[in-house]
Amino acid sequence: MPTFSGFQFKRPQQLAALLLLMLLAQCLWIFHRQTLTSRDYDFARCGREMWEKPNPLAGYFTTCGNLPDGTMGYRVAGLPLTLQRILADQNADTSTWEMRHELGYVLLLLHSGFLLTGIFLGGALWWVTRRLYGNIGGFIALALYCFCPPVIHACTYPNNEILTAFGLFASLYTAMGVAHAMQGPRHKWRSRIVLLTLTLAFTAASHVAAFLLALLLSIAFLVYLAVGRRAYILPIMMTAGIGTLLLLFASYDFSLDAFSYFFRSGAGRIWFSLQPARHWFLSLPNSAVTLAAATALLLYLPTRRSRYFGNTVPLLLAILFFTLITPGISSEPTLWAVPFLLTFIAGVFADFLETRYRPVFLVMTGSLLLLEAALSLLALP
Repeated sequence: MPTFSGFQFKRPQQLAALLLLMLLAQCLWIFHRQTLTSRDYDFARCGREMWEKPNPLAGYFTTCGNLPDGTMGYRVAGLPLTLQRILADQNADTSTWEMRHELGYVLLLLHSGFLLTGIFLGGALWWVTRRLYGNIGGFIALALYCFCPPVIHACTYPNNEILTAFGLFASLYTAMGVAHAMQGPRHKWRSRIVLLTLTLAFTAASHVAAFLLALLLSIAFLVYLAVGRRAYILPIMMTAGIGTLLLLFASYDFSLDAFSYFFRSGAGRIWFSLQPARHWFLSLPNSAVTLAAATALLLYLPTRRSRYFGNTVPLLLAILFFTLITPGISSEPTLWAVPFLLTFIAGVFADFLETRYRPVFLVMTGSLLLLEAALSLLALP
């Protein structure tokens, strides 16, 4: 089998790639049916101004004014259009509306970054769950993810939610990776600390509240897991924190006035409510994941075999994000919760697929995955 710098592309990787291609195909089908909206034009205009001609204003550096939901979504939307304009040698004043008449794939360019982020999140989910629960756990999580209607929706329009979901998931599991690496030689710490810095910066540029939670939870995981090495936690987190702020400052084009709004906006406020979770779990398109989550929870609670750190942490994180609301800004923390929920489901199901009840659980798991795929395909326009 082919290998690339130590990465093996064997049967597990091939099957995972096939599932991600199914996610890609569903999103491309939606793109084919979509038309450009006012939201698309707003994200394109703001993003292109950030890349091409930042113009310092009071509190921000584009004509879009203060954007409390982070710069990342706008930059992701605008970058492909900016690159296309440069490669096509178009005038800097060419608007997205004019590009729409000159190119037949402006919508694909505009939405491509969010689709790629969704694919990266799926890859990260598969990698984490496969490391924790083996091949079968990885495939359960990835299959549920690739046919999850909220995920497909978030991959097909400009938003900060899919970016935040990726940043949170990557940040928290990278923090756990740092804690485990601290038990080994120091030369193995550096790459993980750099990755933690990058993922925290990505999260911060996507959503303020998510960054604050990621920072606090990362510290908590380090304190819990880095037994005997806790004296190093403060310098590690200070290094990651300073690096994060520098990268975030760069995302504001090093404009102090614009950067200050990150700390002054109300986007960091959080509260808790059961309403988002109730709405999500009672939604028909999510019914397969709801059934899988209910089954996993019923199996987890009375079974000591499943009540370990690898299963408990994603369950607690899923509960946290499903009940989280952000009063200062419109957001979808339920989407942030989805990767953690699928990780929990995969862990419990993988545990029981190793017992004498394996034939029963294979049938049940296969039925749930088929139901999820059917609901996803029926939901496509």
